[in-house]
Amino acid sequence: MGYLKYTQYAYLIVAVLFIYDAITKINAGNDTPWLSFLIAGMGVFMFFFRRKFAKKFEDRNKKQ
Repeated sequence: MGYLKYTQYAYLIVAVLFIYDAITKINAGNDTPWLSFLIAGMGVFMFFFRRKFAKKFEDRNKKQ
C-alpha cells in the first residue's frame, strides 16, 4: 500500500501539464483554454482528496 503515497503526486503533475497547456493556448490566441484549466483544477482537487483518503487509510491501519 505504499504506492498510494506516490500516486497522489501524479495528479499534481497532470495539473501542472494542463496549466502549461492552457497558457500555451492563451499565448497562441486560442479562445478555448478553459477545458485545460478545468482538468487542472480537477487534478489539484484529486491530489487533496487522495491525500486525505490515504491519511485516513493509514490511521485506520495504525489502530488495528
